[in-house]
Amino acid sequence: MNKAVWVIGLACAMSLGTARAQVDTSAAEALLKKSGCTKCHSVSADKDGPSFKKTAAKYKGKADAEATLYKHVTTGPMVKVDGKEERHEIIKSKDDREIKNAIAYILSR
Repeated sequence: MNKAVWVIGLACAMSLGTARAQVDTSAAEALLKKSGCTKCHSVSADKDGPSFKKTAAKYKGKADAEATLYKHVTTGPMVKVDGKEERHEIIKSKDDREIKNAIAYILSR
């Protein structure tokens, strides 16, 4: 019994690592650039918007991180930029896999 639990635990841990490793970095970077995200965000430096590193740190360990970011990048909520309210641009893709890959990229920084 203990061996079965250990094997299942190991398989789950390996699948989590594999999911994180499956981010297609070049596709995510291309989509973020095409969508204009890099005008306001970068990997490590704050611009008009927070860096991807800051965003990843904010959502680290939160179960709803992917869902929260998905809603943010697909619905265009109002955000503050230089003290003014502006509509956040939406990501320029209808493909869930592309969007989720870009979100995984942001969360992995």
